[in-house]
Amino acid sequence: MGERYDCKECQESLYGRKYILREECPYCIQCYERLFSSICESCEKCIGCTSKDLCYKDRHWHDDCFLCTKCSRSLVERPFATKEEMLMCIECYSNEYSAKCHDCLKTIMPGKGSKKMEHKGNSWHENCFTCHRCQQPIGTRTFVVKETNNYCLPCYEKQFALQCIHCKKPITNGGVTYRDQPWHKECFVCIGCKQQLSGQRFTSRDDFAYCLNCFCNLFAKKCASCTTPISGLGGSKYISFEERQWHNDCFNCKKCSVSLVGRGFLTSRDDILCPDCGRDV
Repeated sequence: MGERYDCKECQESLYGRKYILREECPYCIQCYERLFSSICESCEKCIGCTSKDLCYKDRHWHDDCFLCTKCSRSLVERPFATKEEMLMCIECYSNEYSAKCHDCLKTIMPGKGSKKMEHKGNSWHENCFTCHRCQQPIGTRTFVVKETNNYCLPCYEKQFALQCIHCKKPITNGGVTYRDQPWHKECFVCIGCKQQLSGQRFTSRDDFAYCLNCFCNLFAKKCASCTTPISGLGGSKYISFEERQWHNDCFNCKKCSVSLVGRGFLTSRDDILCPDCGRDV
């Protein structure tokens, strides 16, 4: 007798019977299906050797069980989508779950090579998400929304942004208004020291803006006593007499240093004296 050729699992002879080799070991059909065949996700029956085994993400179906959950059409060799592990044809998936384009109002179909663009609860086809002015797709570029319309940044600046009176470039992020004219913060500077004036006190002369230090150094009169500038700004008080000025705190008797603000005084050459000290001169 010749050598026996038996099923590796049940040891039954395979002579005259159909069998399947797996890793060079023979199995009868019954043993092979019991050991290795997958269970159909739909009918929960074994997918036999004579049936097609359709696999998607480690799940298996008979050829005849691979159907759309909603309309029951076959999905074999057709595009499909999944939602919570349910299989659906593209049409059913779109009707149930896909967003409508805010521009063309058509369904944004999945898997069609076009990205879905989203902003503040609205969705667009990638090619529908365009600048209102130049009509070019915005994509991932910076854009600005104005009156429900989307604008790429260059178009927004050309159409809406104020231009700085100094550098003539658009003001897109904050700015300063001076004498009803727009400025960039970095352009609105003291004409003397070039320090930014935004957020600090300043004054002007001959249409030029100055920080207080520069204005005082350039234009303010000097105190006849301490010789530092008298700004006269912000309500600060000073004394003026015969073309000379004093800070309030500096208007004192030359001899006894008593304050002469609101009091009578005498002069002796360039000095100011209280009446008492004036009698001794």
